[in-house]
Amino acid sequence: MSATIHSAAASTPNGTASSHAELLEQLKAHLDPSLLAVVSGKFDSYANELQHAQLKVQVLEERLRQHRIAKYGPGSETLSNLQLELLEFEPGVSNVEVAAESEREALGPTSKDKKKRRPHPGRQTLPDDLPRVEKIVACTPEQCQCGQCGADTKVIGYEVSEVLDVKPAEYFVEVTKREKRACKQCEEQGVATAPAPVRIIEKSLVSDYIIIDTVVCKYANHNPLYRQNVILLRDAGIDISRATMCGWVMTVGEMLAPVVGAMRRELLAGNYIQADETPVDVQMHDKRGKNHQAYLWQYGSPGASTVFDFRMGRDREGPKKWLADFEGILQTDGYAAVRREVDSTIVRHGGFMQ
Repeated sequence: MSATIHSAAASTPNGTASSHAELLEQLKAHLDPSLLAVVSGKFDSYANELQHAQLKVQVLEERLRQHRIAKYGPGSETLSNLQLELLEFEPGVSNVEVAAESEREALGPTSKDKKKRRPHPGRQTLPDDLPRVEKIVACTPEQCQCGQCGADTKVIGYEVSEVLDVKPAEYFVEVTKREKRACKQCEEQGVATAPAPVRIIEKSLVSDYIIIDTVVCKYANHNPLYRQNVILLRDAGIDISRATMCGWVMTVGEMLAPVVGAMRRELLAGNYIQADETPVDVQMHDKRGKNHQAYLWQYGSPGASTVFDFRMGRDREGPKKWLADFEGILQTDGYAAVRREVDSTIVRHGGFMQ
């Protein structure tokens, strides 16, 4: 009889008067009236004990939640109990990560009816301006003969597909031969030699294309010089020091200085500039073994050019010199060196400087 009571109680919802009534109705169908009164009394006591246990569990869960909130900081107050429990398995979690997790939006309903499926964009097509190299795949000898009469089959078309391919970089030695001419009859005229082509670095061991490719890979592809040194040694068998490559970069930078000047003049002619600085480490030759913290000042505006101005320090001379001819709105942070050097012709603008 006790087994019947426990199984019936376990199969019904707890904590509501309706569930108690339903359970009593089920017991009436299986028990005699004499036993029903005893069973109903025990059932009431079981219900009270269950309710007390549920309340005790709620109190303990709330105490545990408050303990976890105190442990992980105020940012964890918006997290659910399951999220707080997951944090216990991440011993290295920081308060910043907890605050970031609390700001995330809750996941929406996962019902298939409410979930909108994006239409498949289809197979991506390759750009039309890329050159096409055709590769003909012939049929097998068995396919070249008719399986019924044995006559040779004719090509009636092609099944065409396109894939993007690449040619690996191929290093070669370019041999430049400059003509030397002389008149056999007038030896006093001497020898005339064809003029040497203009190069980025005279008498350099590499061509201009190698130098340009090095600069593009460094700044556009974020491939540092020490990696490019290894690539040249691996693919071309030539070991070019990083100091030499740095000389290439410096030379190209000097050649591009007029372009940078034109970009600066274009920004100063406008009426709005955004400015900010970022620290960069510079290797020094004072034998201290420590890098010097220099700064790259960035000046730009949306939709226009962006110019970087390198400075060994963060003092006021950098922005003072760069913004000397600017009249307009300057948006920057609250760094004092900029505030002190902004004169009456420049309006500090935005939520950063007012």
